[in-house]
Amino acid sequence: MNHTELTVFILAVALLLALARTLGEIARAIKQPAVVGEILAGVILGPTVFGLLAPGVQSAIFPAIGNGAIALQAISSLSIIMFLLVAGMEVDLKVALSHGRASLVISFFGMLVPFVTGFACASVWPVAFGAEPGTDPTAFAMFLGTALSISALPVIAKTLMDLNMYRSDFGMIIISAAVIGDITGWILFAVIIGMIGAAGPEAFDAHTTMVLTVVFGAFLLTVGRKLLDKALPFVQAYTSWPGGALGFAMAGALLCAAFTSWIGVHAIFGAFIFGVALGESRHLQERTRRTLEGFISFIFAPLFFASAGLKVDFAHHFDLTLTTLVIIISTVGKLAGCGISARLTGFSWSESMAIGVGLNARGAMEIVLALLALQFGLIGERMFVALVVMALFTSVIAGGLISRILRRDAPARLIDFVNGGAFIAELTSDDPREAIVELSAVAARAAGLPAEAIADAVWRREKMMPTGLGKGVATPHARIPGLKTPVVAVGLSREGVEFDSPDGAPAQVVFLTLTPADKMTTQVELLSDIAKNFINDSIRQRAIQSKNFAEFLSVLKTGGD
Repeated sequence: MNHTELTVFILAVALLLALARTLGEIARAIKQPAVVGEILAGVILGPTVFGLLAPGVQSAIFPAIGNGAIALQAISSLSIIMFLLVAGMEVDLKVALSHGRASLVISFFGMLVPFVTGFACASVWPVAFGAEPGTDPTAFAMFLGTALSISALPVIAKTLMDLNMYRSDFGMIIISAAVIGDITGWILFAVIIGMIGAAGPEAFDAHTTMVLTVVFGAFLLTVGRKLLDKALPFVQAYTSWPGGALGFAMAGALLCAAFTSWIGVHAIFGAFIFGVALGESRHLQERTRRTLEGFISFIFAPLFFASAGLKVDFAHHFDLTLTTLVIIISTVGKLAGCGISARLTGFSWSESMAIGVGLNARGAMEIVLALLALQFGLIGERMFVALVVMALFTSVIAGGLISRILRRDAPARLIDFVNGGAFIAELTSDDPREAIVELSAVAARAAGLPAEAIADAVWRREKMMPTGLGKGVATPHARIPGLKTPVVAVGLSREGVEFDSPDGAPAQVVFLTLTPADKMTTQVELLSDIAKNFINDSIRQRAIQSKNFAEFLSVLKTGGD
C-alpha cells in the first residue's frame, strides 16, 4: 500500500469502528442487541446510504477493489476469527451434558425440523428462495437448512440474563440445547464449505476434508482440551498476567484457524473449536476471559458486523416476499421443533413455546453464516439481506416474547432509571427531611408530578421506618399513585445525611426511589439492586467522589476496581 492507500485505509477503519460503537451503544440503550446498531453502521457507510448520497466519496474511502479493499477484507476476516474464539469460549459442555436427555431431544428436533423444512423449500423452489444461477443445488439446500436451524448462543445468554433466568432450570435447558446446536451447526457449515470447494483447488478433496474436520474437532474437544488445561497454569505462572494468557489464547485460535483453512473448511471453525476447548479449562481465570471477551466484542466484532453492511445495497436488494418467507419458515420450524419436543420432555405448553422463542434468536451467528455464504458465492445479495433481517428480527423479539409467554418481566435495575436531570452532586442539607425535599424537586421533573406531593409521600414512608442501609447509603422511597414509570433521584453528600442507619454512619449516597403504586415488585427489585451494588466498598467510595453525573454513571457501569 502506498501512502495515500494507507491513509484512506486507516480512515475507513476509524469511521467503521466509531459509528459501529456509537450505534451499538444506542441499540443497547434501547434494550436491543448491539449487533443491530453495528450492522446499521455498515448500512449507513455502505452503498445503501453513503453510496447513494456521495457515491464518489464512498467508493474512495471504502473501495470495492484494490489494496484498500484487500486490507479491509483482511481486517474483517481477522475480526470474525477472533469473534468465533469468544463465541466458542461461551460454550459450556458441562452445562450441555448436565441436562442430558431433555437438552439433547430439544436441540435435535429444534435443528431437525427447520433444517428439513429449509432443505425441502430450497430443493423444490430454489429460485423463490434466492438460489443464484450456477449454484450447487444440494449445497444451497443444505446451507438454507443450516441457516434456518442454528441459534445464537451469545444473544440467548444475554436475553436470559436480562430476564434474570440464566441460572434457572428453564434457562439452563435453553443454553444446553443452544450449545449442542451451535457445535452441530458449525460442523454442518464446515461440511458445506468442503462440498463446494470454497477453499480453492489446492485444498483436499471433499471426503478427506470432512474426515479431517471430524478428527480435528474430536481431538481438540478430548485430548486437546486436557492438554490446554495442563498448559494454561504454566502460561499464567511464567508469563506476565494477563498478557501471557491472552497471547496464548489468540495465538492458539489463529493456529487452529490456519489449520482448518488449510484442510478446506473456513478458518472460523478452527477458532470456534479452540475456543470451546479453552473455555472448558478450570485454570482459565474469569478476569482473563472477560478481558479477552471485552476487547474482541467491543473492537473486532463491531468492525466485522459493520463491514457486513458495506457489502450490499440493502435498499436495492431487499425482497419483501423472500424476507417474509425466510422469517416465517425459520420461526415456525424452530417453534415447532423445540416446542413439541420440549412438551414431550415434560415442560408445560407455555414453557415449551418460551423455549422455542429463546432458541429462535439467531443474532450474530446467522449474520456470520450469511456473510461467509455470500463471499463463497453460495447465496446472492437478496438472500443475504433476507437472512440478516431475519437474524435481527428474531433477536429483537426474543426477550419480550418470553416475558409475555411466561408473564415475567426483566427485573428493574438502578442503571436503567438514573438520569442527569435527577442528580445532585452536593446536597446542601444534612437533615433527612430537607434532603428528601431537595431530591423531590429534581425527581418531580422526571415524574411529571408536584415536588411537594412527592416529598410528603416519601417523608411519610421514612417516618414509618428509616431507610438508612448503612455504610453511607440511604434509600428513601415511596410508591406514587399516577406515576407511569420508576424515577430515581441521586444525591451525594460529603458530610453525610443522618438517615438513622443500623451502623450509625451518615448517608453519603442517597437514592430517592419512586415507583408506580401498582408495582410493588419493581420497588423491591430497585432497592435490592442498590443494596447489591453499593455493598461493594470500591463502588461506594468511587460514587461518593463523583463530581458530576457522568462520573457517577461511569461508576455504575464499570463497577469496582
